[in-house]
Amino acid sequence: MTKTSLNMLALNNTNVQPLTFFLTGIPGLRTAQVWISILFCLLYVIALSGNSMILFVVLREQNLHEPMYYFLSMLSATDLSLSLCTLSTTLGVYWFEAREITLNACIAQMFFLHGFTFMESGVLLAMAFDRFVAICNPLRYTTVLTNARIAQIGMTMLVRNVAVMLPVVLFVKKLSFCSAVVLSHSYCYHVDLIQLSCTDNRINSILGLFALFSTTGFDCPCILLSYVLIIRSVLSIASSEGRQKAFNTCISHISAVAIFYIPLISLSLVHRYGHTAPAFVHTIMANVFLLIPPVLNPIIYSVKTKQIRKAITKVLIQKHSTFSTIYYLRSRAIFLSKRRFFLLLHSSKVILIN
Repeated sequence: MTKTSLNMLALNNTNVQPLTFFLTGIPGLRTAQVWISILFCLLYVIALSGNSMILFVVLREQNLHEPMYYFLSMLSATDLSLSLCTLSTTLGVYWFEAREITLNACIAQMFFLHGFTFMESGVLLAMAFDRFVAICNPLRYTTVLTNARIAQIGMTMLVRNVAVMLPVVLFVKKLSFCSAVVLSHSYCYHVDLIQLSCTDNRINSILGLFALFSTTGFDCPCILLSYVLIIRSVLSIASSEGRQKAFNTCISHISAVAIFYIPLISLSLVHRYGHTAPAFVHTIMANVFLLIPPVLNPIIYSVKTKQIRKAITKVLIQKHSTFSTIYYLRSRAIFLSKRRFFLLLHSSKVILIN
């Protein structure tokens, strides 16, 4: 179904149910939709399984109950939630042509989608602070980042996201949608949604920009500042081995920051200056921004962090040994039952002969 036909259907539908929107896939790539749906499904499976594994090993292994890994579990929980936000609508569009979504469901998805995006930015800032304290002031690391303080940081990020998103949601509810109600993505995006309103949406745009600058716009410079201080501290270390070891502890976090902010900045540039670009470029960039961090973060931390890699390997080996033991016991039980049956059969034959 093309976007033009969706617009016609939406126009006919507004008289009956004006608060229903239509989601879209990737325009211009209709023939490749089957392959795109398989790719998206694979990416979601990797994101969900990878982040679930990180959460599981951090909660299970006592040696991972440290500030760095607590923040990593926050990142995995955020990535897991972010993937679940768009899973139903994205796969629904590509697999089942389920394109309709009500206004309330759209606003709820938008709230959680942007909320968890801002949450991820906040977690990356907290992880940068963790690396700053660990490298620049290692003697005070355990006294600064106590369990209570880590919980306070997590609650502060949560309260901040709710505080900036609630006005956005409340003012979206006040908008009126008169004609075209076809969205540009397979999920509800704030800018996309307010552009469809037939009333003045300047306040909504201002609130959206305020939410963006008060979260990611604040977090990104703070992360950069923390790394400036980290680099200055590392360069003051006398031995090259010590400098290399200090830098190696930051590689995973730097990679996580890069795969979050580079797609975000690229998406903003495409929306701002890419008006002549094909429509599918905007959609692909938006999907890359949402899917790449949840997919790559668990892979990066599993490969680059020795403790996480060891914990995952330990869990997989234990599961394999458990399954092997269960299979052996089951096979042994079947063998013994068969042997008992044949012995009984043989003894019954001997009795009959006698």
